[in-house]
Amino acid sequence: MRRVRHMLPLFSPRTWRKHLLLMSAALIAATLSILFAIGADNAIEFHRELIRDHAWIALFIAPAGFAAMAWLSWRFFPGTEGSGIPQAIAASLSDSPEIRRQFLSIRIAVSKIFLTLGGLLVGASIGREGPSVQIGASVMHTLTRFRRFGHIGSSRDLIAAGAGVGIAAAFNTPLGGIMFAIEEMCRYRTFRANGATLISVILAGLASLAILGNYNYFGRTTATLTLGWPGGIWPALVAGVLGGFLGGVFARLLIASANGLPGDTGKLARQRPIIFAALCGLGTAILGLMTGGSIYGTGYAETRAALEGNAQLPLYFMLAKMIAIWLAFAARIPGGIFAPTLAIGAGMGAIITALLPEIPAGDQAAILVLGMVGSLAAVTQSPITSFVIVMEMTANHEMLLPLMATAVIAHGISRSVCHVPLYHALAAPALYRAERKQQTQENAPADDSHSM
Repeated sequence: MRRVRHMLPLFSPRTWRKHLLLMSAALIAATLSILFAIGADNAIEFHRELIRDHAWIALFIAPAGFAAMAWLSWRFFPGTEGSGIPQAIAASLSDSPEIRRQFLSIRIAVSKIFLTLGGLLVGASIGREGPSVQIGASVMHTLTRFRRFGHIGSSRDLIAAGAGVGIAAAFNTPLGGIMFAIEEMCRYRTFRANGATLISVILAGLASLAILGNYNYFGRTTATLTLGWPGGIWPALVAGVLGGFLGGVFARLLIASANGLPGDTGKLARQRPIIFAALCGLGTAILGLMTGGSIYGTGYAETRAALEGNAQLPLYFMLAKMIAIWLAFAARIPGGIFAPTLAIGAGMGAIITALLPEIPAGDQAAILVLGMVGSLAAVTQSPITSFVIVMEMTANHEMLLPLMATAVIAHGISRSVCHVPLYHALAAPALYRAERKQQTQENAPADDSHSM
């Protein structure tokens, strides 16, 4: 009888309300991320149609759009700038509810959606996956306010679950969402296999299936390496080493840029951030004109066309895309770098195929996939998440071992170049600024009373 009494509370109305709240929040977060994905695709297509016949118009809309997004983020919606993943990590590292609310809230989530869509409308080379992480974490974090229903989950666990929902819904990659929650959000603490994360990510996958159907982000890629052993190891080795080095250098560049640009450029960025953002937009437009518009947006269309064999990526695509991503990052407009990094990797794969002429033509798409996972693993330093996400995006399980090898090699090389993972290096100063702001607000009343 004692054992039965102990199990009864599991079926109490209070327990069911807690579960319903958790599932409702997960479905809301997933639905927002999916609708955000649909809006992002429409925004990119609108911009593509806009510049198709009048490419020069980008010289006007990009500077104005960059300036507008930077001003709105800075003036009215602080906490929305940049990717959104560092903000989610910073919130999970803090024990202060007030500091967490500076990074995660429904207001931030909604404004992040519209500001990122605005950036895509004007051609910024940004992604929606980082914002989706912040959106999911914001929605799930609101459950901490429903304490009258009991303990639904710790704030850290709910933030990690929301981040996983964002990734799973953004790319229709449930396994990738779980691995992201474990490898990125819980990098410096032990992950507890709690039901919140698993249930939330599963519901995100079901919501994506219900709204968008059974699809793969980059379609079904059946390309494999036909070189056999040991010839087949060279593409993975080259993609891992080259991707690790370039990704590590690029991550260091982004971290250094976030900490402050040198010289007169840095002075302009600090003192006139809106003008600086407009200049970054102008640089993006000029680069877009030089590359035929291939650097705008996430790079999804160009990458998928190359994977399907419908087009070839030019050898300059990788470098041009890196510059475009940096311009959006330096302008501090809302938007992620996760998906654009995959485009960088595809461009690197095109370079590898040019450097290794002995690779059969049928293996070139496989090299692009290896480049994608190598670049992503190097920039984020999350190798398991990287190869799982790329594998789910392409529905290509036959490439599992080459993808794993490339991710591990790229991760090792990247760590020797950039010692701190990108998102955590960006989260630390964000958390410091939030703590300073909180201290200033707490000390302000005392200072006022003292002055009187």
